[in-house]
Amino acid sequence: MRLRTGKGVTQQEFLSRLISDTYDSRGEVIGSFRSSTFPLSEEEKEQVRQGRISSGVETDEEDIDDMFYG
Repeated sequence: MRLRTGKGVTQQEFLSRLISDTYDSRGEVIGSFRSSTFPLSEEEKEQVRQGRISSGVETDEEDIDDMFYG
């Protein structure tokens, strides 16, 4: 980006711009993943269950929002 525009941008800024320019809503972004990855087969569901571990830390919606949206 710096070579072409003379301005440096972070990966986060770049990805945010791509997403906001491509999709009108967060729902569209989420939906774009659903069509290609859901529904999971029973085998895939079991693999997810087996990979879970408990960290002992309770996570709420605010924690998740902070992780994803800063």
